[in-house]
Amino acid sequence: MCGIVAYVGHREACPIIIKGLKRLEYRGYDSAGVALLNGEGLKIYKKKGKVAALEDELKTKDLHATVGIGHTRWATHGEPNDANAHPHYSYHKKLAIIYNGIIENYATIKQNLLKKGYEFRSETGSEVLIHFIEDIQQEVNCSLEEAVRLALQEVVGAYAIVIISEDDPTQLIAARKSSPLVIGVGEDEFFFASDATPIIEFTKDVVYLDDNQIALVRNGELKIVNLENERQAPYVQKLEMELEAIEKGGYDHFMLKEIFEQPRSIADSMRGRVNSEEGILQLGGLRGYMDKLAEAKRIIIVGCGTSWHAGLVAEYIFEELARIPVEVEYASEFRYRNPIIREKDFVIAISQSGETADTLAAIQLAKSKGATIFGVCNVVGSSIVRETHAGAHTHAGPEIGVASTKAFTAQVTVLTQIAISLAKKRGTISEELYRQLLIELENIPRKVGQVLKAADKVKEIALIFTYARNFIYLGRGLNFPVALEGALKLKEISYIHAEGYPAAEMKHGPIALIDEDMPVVFIATKDSSYEKVVSNIQEVKARKGRVIAIVTEGDIHIPTLVDFVIKIPKTHEILMPLLSSIPLQLLSYYIAVMRGRNVDQPRNLAKSVTVE
Repeated sequence: MCGIVAYVGHREACPIIIKGLKRLEYRGYDSAGVALLNGEGLKIYKKKGKVAALEDELKTKDLHATVGIGHTRWATHGEPNDANAHPHYSYHKKLAIIYNGIIENYATIKQNLLKKGYEFRSETGSEVLIHFIEDIQQEVNCSLEEAVRLALQEVVGAYAIVIISEDDPTQLIAARKSSPLVIGVGEDEFFFASDATPIIEFTKDVVYLDDNQIALVRNGELKIVNLENERQAPYVQKLEMELEAIEKGGYDHFMLKEIFEQPRSIADSMRGRVNSEEGILQLGGLRGYMDKLAEAKRIIIVGCGTSWHAGLVAEYIFEELARIPVEVEYASEFRYRNPIIREKDFVIAISQSGETADTLAAIQLAKSKGATIFGVCNVVGSSIVRETHAGAHTHAGPEIGVASTKAFTAQVTVLTQIAISLAKKRGTISEELYRQLLIELENIPRKVGQVLKAADKVKEIALIFTYARNFIYLGRGLNFPVALEGALKLKEISYIHAEGYPAAEMKHGPIALIDEDMPVVFIATKDSSYEKVVSNIQEVKARKGRVIAIVTEGDIHIPTLVDFVIKIPKTHEILMPLLSSIPLQLLSYYIAVMRGRNVDQPRNLAKSVTVE
């Protein structure tokens, strides 16, 4: 995943592009670069490292230009270095390209170009594409727009591209397939970006390109065609995002801000859907599909990373309340084992970004088999939103920190609402339990706020464990996926090796790791597995393990057994993950900060994985 920004209009392009790249740096921070077109011709400046390194490089350059393109990279083909950074020149340096995605047949195209005498300055497939476009333009003697169209008909893979040409300072050409690209429409100016965050400061009018569309801006006009050269009418939408949503707002890191935003983001994921006083729970996206869901023979949930963990939580809730069998699949493995999918299956695809390549591929496979596809996404207008039959937005707001926090709890909240709605439809829960769950759901934001008040206590515990090289997270039932998510957060941002297990599995191997240096985090809330978890804690303490326990307020037993306690409010058992996951997010955050890690931009990671 990489970040794309481009501008053409009447303003200075470079400051807009640099600011946009900083806002997209969560998408990749291996290297960054810009291409600017002015009286001196088409100039590229690029640098390994973060956007700040590029800024230093630009200090002594003539940056005057009203058209330009910029890129921040997460490496796929070619190591992170100056040469592989984007933009890339064409062979004759008349064109430059920025690219997000992966060209699967780039090697074949490159071999053909090498035979014609082309030379390459980088190891990237992106440079191959711009050489290929230039070659077509010369061979066919056609316009750049036509050369782009012809080239993309030969390309296999996913892409979002923007191309600048030295021959026309009023022109930019963009295209997409399975990788996001949005165009901001201003007054005699246009903004291109991988998502809306660089655009919102300048305009709220946007066009989301569809797959296999090419956009041409020339002389202040926007034209869109498909790969068959058929004219497409631009659909201009209004952004609902506000500028302050993508600023830190006084917090040290976006991740900390997003952790503390969860009372609001969880409430927003229920807004207009849950009304406990009237006994109403309705999700607009389920209208017209509730009968199919209620009649489904099974539910298949697909997702990656944190979204997969949200799906695991949902599996427990759906089966407990609605009594329908659920299978939770890694989207990255789903299509590679020739899964059995039937028309009566209901597939729920979960993705924060709505652009996860593996999840999109899983959706397309399930769709081809006749299954009904329902998306749970955070980003309006994303690819998964377009690919599914129906869906529900989580309304968590922009999540800039690479390690997901508020998106996870919003996903779990929406999935819980779907499960409760389904159970009501199928008559598998009583009216009394239905009402109780609605009341408890509405109380969750307030209770999350209570958990966040214990942040200083979590910080004190974190200070003690900054030395650790390994962690084990244990939980039973619904708290097992929470253990997995807690371990993932710690791995992602602190680089400490951590593993999550069902607590009962500890005796089947992991208990061998327990000694006085091994921190063990138990999610040990009062639920149907409580007595069993107490037994597991005692087994760890007998082997001198250091135990941090997440417990329910009022618990007087477990605090006497463990070394450290973090208390969370009482709620219904199926809603407990929405509370128990919060201290684990804070623990990971504070340990990472104390270890000097870059919390918002951990090494080797990008916000979403848009290529396989």
